[in-house]
Amino acid sequence: WWEIWLRAGKDRRTIKDVFRSFAPVVGLKLKDEEINFLDRTVVLAFGSREQIAQSLDLLNCIAELRKAKETAEFFSSMRPNEQAKWVEDCLKNITPSSNDLVSVCILDTGITKAHPLIDPHLAPTDMHSYNPDWHLNDHDGHGTEMAGLSLYGDLVRVLSSLDQIVIPFKLESVKILPPPPNKNEPDLYGIITEESAARPVINAPKRQRIFSMAITANDFRDQGKPSSWSASIDKLCCGMEDQLRKLFIISAGNAEPSEIYRYPESNHSDGIHDPGQAWNSLCVGAFTEKFEFDQKVFPGWMPVAPFGDLCPTSTTSLNWENQWPLKPDVVVEGGNWIKNSSGTNVDSPDSMQLLTTHFRPQDRLFSLIGDTSAATAQIAGMAGTIQAAYPDLWPETIRALIIHSAEWTPGMLARFNPGNSRSKWREMVRCYGYGVPNLSRAIKSANSSLALIVQSELSPFELKEDYCKTRDMHIHKIPWPTEILHELGSAESKMRVTLSYFIEPNPSRRGYGTRYRYASHGLRFDVKTAEESTTEFRRRINKIAREEEEGILKSESGSRDWLLGPRLRDKGSLHSDIWEGSAIDLSQKGYIAVYPITGWWKERPKLERWDSKARYSLIVSISTPDNEVDIYTSIINQIGIPIII
Repeated sequence: WWEIWLRAGKDRRTIKDVFRSFAPVVGLKLKDEEINFLDRTVVLAFGSREQIAQSLDLLNCIAELRKAKETAEFFSSMRPNEQAKWVEDCLKNITPSSNDLVSVCILDTGITKAHPLIDPHLAPTDMHSYNPDWHLNDHDGHGTEMAGLSLYGDLVRVLSSLDQIVIPFKLESVKILPPPPNKNEPDLYGIITEESAARPVINAPKRQRIFSMAITANDFRDQGKPSSWSASIDKLCCGMEDQLRKLFIISAGNAEPSEIYRYPESNHSDGIHDPGQAWNSLCVGAFTEKFEFDQKVFPGWMPVAPFGDLCPTSTTSLNWENQWPLKPDVVVEGGNWIKNSSGTNVDSPDSMQLLTTHFRPQDRLFSLIGDTSAATAQIAGMAGTIQAAYPDLWPETIRALIIHSAEWTPGMLARFNPGNSRSKWREMVRCYGYGVPNLSRAIKSANSSLALIVQSELSPFELKEDYCKTRDMHIHKIPWPTEILHELGSAESKMRVTLSYFIEPNPSRRGYGTRYRYASHGLRFDVKTAEESTTEFRRRINKIAREEEEGILKSESGSRDWLLGPRLRDKGSLHSDIWEGSAIDLSQKGYIAVYPITGWWKERPKLERWDSKARYSLIVSISTPDNEVDIYTSIINQIGIPIII
């Protein structure tokens, strides 16, 4: 099977017709389904390269030829002994982590260590349980499925490849759900999560770990308001009690499957589940690029979600009040569903799910899963890989890098078509977060695109007699390649800024008003405009900070060139925005300010937290349209990074 990428443009229909008429002549078997992009149409064809090369008429239609990908159905339909042979071959290409300094800790139903794809990565001493009376192995299957996805992502890709794979982190498991017939009390999940997170920390205190939790409440009645559970996670992340910062990757929760026929309205009305509203966590939703299924088994059916759009079960924060954080933060592959011609029945065929590890390897080795749980586990694996690549990065920075690497797909942009409408951008972000993250972009810079990272802290407040006022402001000078940007002149360039920090929570319901806040503090960023001098920029930031304290609507200076703008991006404790303009204007924007705004540290000085330090991570990246322009080397020369030989 091949993916045939056909040329499109004005004569798209003619090119498709020519290709479909000549393909059977040379013996190619075509599928009816196709994907349409702006200048390409993708169809599936079965045959050989020699058959395709026989006809000049066919070759004239083709822009690109790619080998079609296997689906999960290919492996899930195998007999157990066949699956075992595939796993045996796969293991020859997998190298476990050589150290135990970084781990992904999965809070779930336990993990089956005996699975051959998991065993090398999970030590018996790294298996824990909230209740010592529960056995440690997986009793349900969900935890083992999460483990497989954290390690490998979709196993279809790994099993279909001959590439060598190095897993850079270890696994840890904490069983937080009891085996039947036991049940946890719903109002205790905050303390269950806190105590469960402490188990691996006590066991291996020097290890850097990413916590992954795809367990959520069944409802979304909080609608963004903090709960005892989400506040507990915020407390864990900021190290409020043990001074250890932690990164939690949390599922957005799934929409009701019986409502999938109403897609996407059901996703827009089904809010993110508790504790996905936690400010300091990374909340993960799902999108999909899966569209293949057997038309013989499901004649006349079609995919529910368009290519590159929201997964049919992923929840959103579109129904939250505007003051609450923008969630989910990112989305990643969560599979697709199909519907019949009338749209009344839906199903989830194997080919549209993700392949992962089964909790009873003695019965079968592969399992199928999708939705936001699958997405959460994949992002946890990405976070673990980033932490292993850069051991000195803070949890706040890893969260920021994942956000910073994300992009919206053409399908997402087509759904909302935001243009210059801030209300449409609000809907975009509350539906898809900041888009689909990319591991390569998160950990590598390129010649024409690079990221600079700042890890710092400031003192946001100081006590003056009997009241608090803001204290520190940081202004960072960014070493732009000014000469290169000047040479590019009016060429369109892009700058992205992401600010990430952890707040200390105050979940009291009285904290939702204007005087008492849920967050201990807030931080904001702003960038010098091309027209401002450095002195004018400093004065403007001081004025904005004063207005924030007095509750006055902030200035929108220079915001017209930002996609989101300060009024939209400044929700929660993670802020990201993209500026687009000319290269010469970008060359004049080399200063970025980070400054504090009010919170309960300031508003409630009697709690004696006003003198606390506020830690933050700031990521700034620029990119130019010309791939031949080397901005990377120019900046390296300015900041004097040593070259290791």
